[in-house]
Amino acid sequence: MVFEDKMITNGEPDEDEEEEEEEEEEDLVDPLDAVRQKCEESGHCVHMREMLDLCESRVGSRSQTKEECTEELMDFIHARDHCVAHKVFHLMK
Repeated sequence: MVFEDKMITNGEPDEDEEEEEEEEEEDLVDPLDAVRQKCEESGHCVHMREMLDLCESRVGSRSQTKEECTEELMDFIHARDHCVAHKVFHLMK
């Protein structure tokens, strides 16, 4: 009987073990995500996000255009990362 149980599982972890591993993974939260979110709500980043949204709506409303929002996206990411750089190192241990 014990041999049959081992053959059925073929060395795969039990469902209970898989559930425990999934629970552990869900508890992990990246503090960088929280800092990024907070920075996106700051003054300069909000302005850059508005510029990006305007560009995306402008490009999306046209059927044929060569315009892309790469510059606006890079400006937004640069502003956000500049804010994050000043805050993230205070979180490190």
